[in-house]
Amino acid sequence: MMQRSVPRRPPPRQALPASIADRILLLRDDVLVLDKPAGLPVHRGPRGGASLDDWLEPLRMGKRHLPQPAHRLDTDTAGCLVLGRTKPALGALGRIFAEGRAEKTYWAGVRGGPAADSGTIDLALRKTSSAARGWRMEVAPDGQPALTRWRVLGRGAGITWLELAPRTGRTHQLRVHCAAAGFPILGDPFYGADEPGGLHLLARAIGLPLDPPLATTAPVPPHMRAALSACGLGG
Repeated sequence: MMQRSVPRRPPPRQALPASIADRILLLRDDVLVLDKPAGLPVHRGPRGGASLDDWLEPLRMGKRHLPQPAHRLDTDTAGCLVLGRTKPALGALGRIFAEGRAEKTYWAGVRGGPAADSGTIDLALRKTSSAARGWRMEVAPDGQPALTRWRVLGRGAGITWLELAPRTGRTHQLRVHCAAAGFPILGDPFYGADEPGGLHLLARAIGLPLDPPLATTAPVPPHMRAALSACGLGG
């Protein structure tokens, strides 16, 4: 006798902790945007430890599938992280990021700063590694093309508040480009301005040509407020 298939029930919905709920910048049926805290890896590493993976089940919020990140954000970078809530949304997001159609804006506090008020850094990058220093990115003529536009938003005593707009999405692109241009990002242990207090890099805003279009911004995290306030950030 043929057995009837029983519909699969979704797992029980978990309560969304306030610490996670407070970091949802935008929520739609297809996409959500989180304000990722600095220091939280997007994916769990081989040594384990806390990561965004721990947040995915409560962020399901009634959906059949777990939400999934649509792009990369460094562990030490705070701010806008886009997650797809459905398979069609993840496919659309993947194409947008792969084709360079995502409008990404970052804020950074840097040591020193450029003389001009705006400009472009066009330096190819490649990955390198050594037993002594591990892996890192470096400027190399035979590397992958990498382009960053920048604009000064404010200046302080020995530091500058920059708006950065990467036109490519290379690993550590903004960190390497700023260091190579002579104004490394504050708190960067790899590329030259390793002051205590954390990396002063914020994924400030994201704009995506979805239907309807998506746009949102992330607040300045506590560890960046003093430096940016010294450069003229209000409030």
